[in-house]
Order: sequence, then C-alpha cells, then structure tokens
Amino acid sequence: MTDDDCARAIRRLYGCTWPQGMLTLLCLALVAGGALLLGRHALLALFGAIVVTGFAACALPLLAARLLGHRLGWTGAAGLLLAAAGAGALAVLPVYQRTLAAWDVQALPDAQLLACVFGVNAAVLGLPLWFARTRARARQLADLRSAALAAELKALQAQVEPHFLYNTLANTRYLARHQPPRAVEMLEHLIAYLHSALPDMRSQTSTLGREFELAGHYLALMAIRFGERLQYRLDCPPALAAVPMPPLLLMTLVENAVRHGVEPKPGTVRIGVTAVRRGDMLTIVVADDGAGIGETTLGTGVGLRNLRERLQALFGARAGFVLRRTDEGMTEAVLTLPAAAALELAA
Repeated sequence: MTDDDCARAIRRLYGCTWPQGMLTLLCLALVAGGALLLGRHALLALFGAIVVTGFAACALPLLAARLLGHRLGWTGAAGLLLAAAGAGALAVLPVYQRTLAAWDVQALPDAQLLACVFGVNAAVLGLPLWFARTRARARQLADLRSAALAAELKALQAQVEPHFLYNTLANTRYLARHQPPRAVEMLEHLIAYLHSALPDMRSQTSTLGREFELAGHYLALMAIRFGERLQYRLDCPPALAAVPMPPLLLMTLVENAVRHGVEPKPGTVRIGVTAVRRGDMLTIVVADDGAGIGETTLGTGVGLRNLRERLQALFGARAGFVLRRTDEGMTEAVLTLPAAAALELAA
C-alpha cells in the first residue's frame, strides 16, 4: 500500500469536474431555496453549517495531496480531514448564531451544533477514506501474495528444468550413438518444448491450446525416453484452444502424472489429458493408470501445493482442483477454471 494510492484516493473521493461541481451547487441551491420557502430557518442554518464545513474539509486534503503528493500518507490525510472538520465547525459557529439571531430563531446549543457538524462531516468524508485505505491494503496484500507465488514458481522451475534438461540431453546422447533418427526426433521435440515453455515462464497468461501443445511436446519426449512403457492421448477441442488460462498449470499436472505414475511402475502406463467446457467453467482432467500416489502423500507435493495457491490467488473460490483415485485404479487430477478468465488474468 503506497502513499500514491492515498493521493489518488483523495482526488477521486473529494475532487470533481466543473460540470459535477456546478450540478452540486445547483442541488444545494434548490435545497436551500426549498427550506426558505417552507420557513425552515433553523434547518437551513444547520444545513449550511454542515455543507460549508464539508467543503472546507474536502479542500484541505485536496490541497495537501496536490502539494505533498506521495509524502502525504493515509494517516496524514485522515488527520487533515478531521482537523479541517473540527476547525470548520468552530469557524461556522458564530456565523450560525448571528444568522439565527437575525431571523429571530432559537439556535442549537453550541456543543450540540459542534457535535452535529463535526460528526456528520467526519462520517460522510472519513468513512470513504477509510474504505479506500482498506481496499488499497487488500490490493497490496493480493499483489504481494501473487509476487510471492510467482517467485516460488520460478524457484520451482529453476529446480525442475535443469534436471529435465539433463535427462533429456543424456538420452539424446545415447540415442545419437545407437538410434540417430530417434535422437533427431528427441531434439526436435526438445526445441519445440523450449520454444513453447520459455515464453510462458515470463507471461501472466496463456491459452488452453498453447498449454496442450506444450504438454504434447513434453509427453513426446517422455515417450521417447520410456519407449513402449508410456502411451498418451491429448484431447483439446479446437473450439476451446483460445480459452485463456494461467501458464504452466497443466504442465504441473502432466509432470506429476509422469513422475508418480510412469516412473515407479513397470509395464505400460497410459496418460490421458482432456478438456471440456460446461457452461462458464472449463474442466481439465489428467488421468493415468500408473503407480499413483500413496494415501499419506496424496496431493501434498510442492508442485500441487503451489498450484492450489496460484488458483486461490487468481480466482478465489471460482476455481478448484481435486486429485483422486477412481474405482478402476486411475489417478485423476481434475482442474476447474472459469472459462472467461481473461479479465481476471489481465487485471
């Protein structure tokens, strides 16, 4: 939460354009004229005292925000507002008394008038400032949380990528000696994978089609590494290819399926990646019939914990993730996202 947020909030809350100012003055004139016609002199004087004090209380923070800018701060703005409201109430007190004396109308006791004028202005002008500060603090905490998650994701990628590249290059070296065509195929998939993955690491948004393409290159590399032990299928309907989604969420699930499904289990393992849209929700399922994850560690890995935290930071309760074992022995990672996520990701 920066002091620049405070200056912007003050200008937004207490400032106005010339048309808005003229319309406000017209409304005040109509209210005053109506009170005069009805003979409500005491009410008109009280109304005038409140309005004049309110204008003064608005003017002082606006002037301070213009002169001091980011040096003003939320505490300083609140103090100026309360001081202006108090000083304004004291300043209008003698005017209020003389005006009602001229109209031969009994005035409120001084303490009641001061309490009324100060209290109304403090509430009407102070509460919006307090709410603005609360919103700015919540936005700052959300930004810090997103930055922390991004940093954690980068650290995780920094740990995973060298290991992945080392294994892939080691396999390529072996294939280059014994199966040159397969080595060329592996290099082509590695280049395509890096071409897709590296921009995603620097981007806040991606698309479902792009994430499926990245997962396809990764699984192709793993299929060359594991040979016939790995079979995979990807099903991304063309109509959903442009649907926006956060980058590398799908890769986390696919890597998880390979690490915990294929690597520990001998024999053939099948991995299926599918996406469907139901109404405004996008559901992505990564399923495998491999070794699965033990009951004590189901879904508690660093990658999946990071995935859940990213979903919470980006979408709150609108997104969901479930890792489950089916009766058929399949491990399913089910990711649910708002299909119209572009606005949230761009915000």
